[in-house]
Amino acid sequence: MASQIALLRGINVGGNRKFPMARQRELMAELGFEDVTVHLQTGNIVFADPGTPPGQTARTLEDHFAAGLGFPVDVMVRTRDELAAAIEANPYPEAVAEPKTLHVVFLADVPADTAALDALDPAVHAPEAFRLIGREIFLHCPDGVGRSKLAAKITNARLGVPATARNWNTVTKLLTLADG
Repeated sequence: MASQIALLRGINVGGNRKFPMARQRELMAELGFEDVTVHLQTGNIVFADPGTPPGQTARTLEDHFAAGLGFPVDVMVRTRDELAAAIEANPYPEAVAEPKTLHVVFLADVPADTAALDALDPAVHAPEAFRLIGREIFLHCPDGVGRSKLAAKITNARLGVPATARNWNTVTKLLTLADG
């Protein structure tokens, strides 16, 4: 059976916007989603594809989560095949050997305005680098994302669309779970 993957933004970070894994499963069940697997506390939910377009699924989840939690939660949804395509599109294959140095920023949609990204001078941030490919930004930080000035600029860029980042280990684990 095909899967969809929900990527939730900004939950369970620093003790704020608490959304326990059990509650994630509970709210998914209330909507009738099946074969639900929650991976990590940071909002990664793999579930049987309900047959709706990912954007529609995301809106349904956002509405239900907000009603059930009392605060909004941005949700990016990818099908199993979209996630596999994103993994295949990785422009930094050398980073796979050090997966903590590679992150994927999942966007709710292709940004209409990329001026904030276009303004980032690659030479200033080398050896760090990024590439926007469709609805994903690939971010390679060889010295780690924690001290990266480029990562901060990417995550704070005004792209006009919700976004959430995952490290490469999480991204590939989600595909493994989707392949169940």
